Amino acid sequence: MTTHDLPAVNATLNGLSAVFLTVGFICIKRGNKIAHRNCMIAALISSAVFLACYLTYHCTVKTVTHFVQPAWFKPIYLAILLTHTVLAVVILPLIFLTLLRAVKQNFERHKKIARWTWPLWLYVSVTGVVIYLLLYRIFPQS
Repeated sequence: MTTHDLPAVNATLNGLSAVFLTVGFICIKRGNKIAHRNCMIAALISSAVFLACYLTYHCTVKTVTHFVQPAWFKPIYLAILLTHTVLAVVILPLIFLTLLRAVKQNFERHKKIARWTWPLWLYVSVTGVVIYLLLYRIFPQS
C-alpha cells in the first residue's frame, strides 16, 4: 500500500464511521446503552484513524486533485465539499464535548448536545464517502 491508496482507505473509514453511528443510534433508541457506547467508541476510533490517514496523505502528496469535469457537476461537487469541510471543522469540538459529557455520566446534557453532534457527524462521514466516489470513481479527474 502506498500513500496514493489512502483516499480509498479514508473513504472506507468514513463509511465505517457512518455505519457505527447509525447502529449506535438504533441501539440507544432501543435502550441498549452498552451497544450504543461500543458503537460510538468504534465511530470515534474509525474517525480518528481517518483523520490520521487524511493528514498523512495531504502532508505527503503535494498535488491536489481538483474537480474539473464534467463542468455542469462542478457546482454541485463544490457545494458538497464546502458543507463537508465546514462541518468537519465544526464537528470536532462537538464530538469531544459529547464524549466528555458521556464519560462524566451527565447523560441529560450528553443527550442535548448529541442531538446536534450525531446528525452532523453522520453527514460529514457520508459526504466524505460521496466526495471520494465523485472525485475518484464516478468522475475520475486526470
